[in-house]
Amino acid sequence: MFKKAAAVLLCLGLIFGFSYGADHTAEAKTKVKTYKNCKALNKDYKGGVARSAKVKNKGGKTKYKPYVSKALYDANKKSDRDKDYIACER
Repeated sequence: MFKKAAAVLLCLGLIFGFSYGADHTAEAKTKVKTYKNCKALNKDYKGGVARSAKVKNKGGKTKYKPYVSKALYDANKKSDRDKDYIACER
């Protein structure tokens, strides 16, 4: 009897623990900073922000490698003037 009760409590603890963690990470993903302009974005990310690691820069040679983040790029898409999926590249 004790083993069944312990197993049920353990299962419930795992279920609630994972569901809490899933909600917490989903909330963290929605809080992505939107920058006013490229000068502000480049203070935090010198090379700009790329949507994925596979994108190529259309503008030529750059000095810094861009930070890769789909969520951050999507929040600052307006700053990608040449539409190469890298915002504010330098």
